[in-house]
Amino acid sequence: MTKRNDRERQAAALSYTFGDYAPKVVARGRGPSADAIISLAREHGVYVHESTELLGLLMNVRQDQYIPPELYRAVAEILAWLYCLDEGMPGDDSDGQ
Repeated sequence: MTKRNDRERQAAALSYTFGDYAPKVVARGRGPSADAIISLAREHGVYVHESTELLGLLMNVRQDQYIPPELYRAVAEILAWLYCLDEGMPGDDSDGQ
């Protein structure tokens, strides 16, 4: 997740391992730290998603903590979409097939 405003760039990184009960914030930062998080993600082929609203909420979660239940749905939608991308599945299956 990234956010750019007039003051400084922000970023948060999530990790989810099968069997965990929720995704975890594994990195978060502002300014040069955010730039480093984004750069490392891109170097390793990790998707960088930009959502100002979600990032604002993730920046309130301490590093190495699971996301709170209020964020489950928003994060689950992003993870499901990423799974579809990785598996080469269509991202929008609105006709139910």
